[in-house]
Amino acid sequence: MHFQLIWFEGCPNHVVARTLLKAVLSDRGIDSEIEDIDASDPATATALRFAGSPTIRVDGRDIEPGFVDAGDYTPRCRLYQTTAGLQGVPERAWIEAMIGAARSGTEDHPEPHRAPRPSL
Repeated sequence: MHFQLIWFEGCPNHVVARTLLKAVLSDRGIDSEIEDIDASDPATATALRFAGSPTIRVDGRDIEPGFVDAGDYTPRCRLYQTTAGLQGVPERAWIEAMIGAARSGTEDHPEPHRAPRPSL
C-alpha cells in the first residue's frame, strides 16, 4: 500500500494528521512509509490535484467518503464533515476503512458512519 500525506506550509493540521496516520499504521501492523508532500507551490498543488491540507490518500484514493474533486487546487486548509462536526483532520475510521478496502481490493470507497453534510 502507498500512503500520501499532502499539505501546505501554513496548515496547522498536517502535523496532527501525520500523527494520526502513523498511529493507524502502527496499530494495524503496517510497516509502510508515508510519502510526505508539501504542496505549498501552486504548480505542485495543481499537479497533485490537491484538495486542501491535510489530504491523506491510500493507493492514490482520498480517504474521505463521498469525496468529490472540486477542481480547485489552491493551497489551503481543508475541513472535513465528521461525526463530531467540521474538523481540520479526517476521522480515524476513514483511514482504517480505506486500508481495509485497499487490502481487499475493493474498488468502491468504503462508507463508514459519518455525519450528513450540511445543506446550503
